[in-house]
Amino acid sequence: MIRAVFFEGENGRGFEISGHAGGSAGTDIVCAAVSSAVYMAANTVTEIIKVHADISEQDGHLKFSVGEENDSAAAVLDGLKLHLTELSKQYPKKIKVITEV
Repeated sequence: MIRAVFFEGENGRGFEISGHAGGSAGTDIVCAAVSSAVYMAANTVTEIIKVHADISEQDGHLKFSVGEENDSAAAVLDGLKLHLTELSKQYPKKIKVITEV
């Protein structure tokens, strides 16, 4: 199962994605949808909006956080959370979205 945790606090906001959807490598549409959305959000924040982010990535795990308050970056992160939440409604056995405040 993919676990998407969104967090917000004194040190900034961001997300942590971990796990796998369970399908065969290269053929799982849920995994592909999550990966594509996560990379689009991260690249939009860092390359288009130009907000610095702390990023750590390993196989099956990505953590992304921004310390700077930026309305555009916040909107992108909110959009990612909405997208993954809707995906979790369609595939509840494949992805779980958690919000930590």
